[in-house]
Amino acid sequence: MAEVRRALAILSAASLTLRANPTGGSLNLAILPAFGMHWLAPRLAGFAQEHPEVTVNLSTRLHPFDFATSAFDAAIHYGRQDWPGVDYLKLMDEEILAVAAPSLLKSPLTTPEAILSHPLLQLESRTGDWGRWLAHHGHPGARPTGMLFDQFATMMQGAIHGLGIALLPLFLIQRELAEGRLIPAFGAPIRALGSYYLVWPKARAPRAPLTSFRNWAATQTT
Repeated sequence: MAEVRRALAILSAASLTLRANPTGGSLNLAILPAFGMHWLAPRLAGFAQEHPEVTVNLSTRLHPFDFATSAFDAAIHYGRQDWPGVDYLKLMDEEILAVAAPSLLKSPLTTPEAILSHPLLQLESRTGDWGRWLAHHGHPGARPTGMLFDQFATMMQGAIHGLGIALLPLFLIQRELAEGRLIPAFGAPIRALGSYYLVWPKARAPRAPLTSFRNWAATQTT
C-alpha cells in the first residue's frame, strides 16, 4: 500500500506540474552533426529564451529511422521528402562550394576539369557530388573517386590540412573562408540536390514541446 500511495503521489505531482505549465517538458531531437553544430546550435539559445519550459535533448542520427521504435519526437533530415510516414518543415536549401587549403592551391583553378588533377575528398553518403558538380560546369558523365569521409566535420579538417579538394556546404565553411584557411577551388557555390527539413511522425499526436519547437523553427527558415 505504501508503494501505491507513493506512485499516486508522484502521478498527482506530475498532473499538477502539467496543469501549471501545460506546454513544458522535453523534446528529443535527432540531429545531423554538421547542421546541428553550425546551423541549429547558434539558434537554440533564442528558442530557450522564448520557451524556457522546454528542454531540448539532442542526439546524432545520420540516417532515417523508424519513429515507432524510437523515443525521438522529431529529427533533422537532409535530402528530399523521402522519409516515409513523416510530416516536413523545410528549414533551408543547401549550397556547396569546391574548396581547398592554400597549401594545396595557391589560387583558384582556371577550368573545372583541372579539379581532376588533384586529390578529391567526398562524403560516403554523397559519392555522386563530384560528378554532378562537373556536369553543372559542362562536363557530364564523369564520376571521379576520392578519399571517403563519413561526416562533413572530418572532411573539412582533411581539406584544411591539404588532403584534397572538398565539396562542402557553404553554411559550414563561412569562418574558414573568412580566415583564409580554405579558398574556393573553382567557381561559385552551386545548389545541392537536397534540403534540410524538420520531420516528425504523422502517426503520433504532437506533444506541446514539439509544437513549440516546430512553430519556432518556422521562423528560422532560410
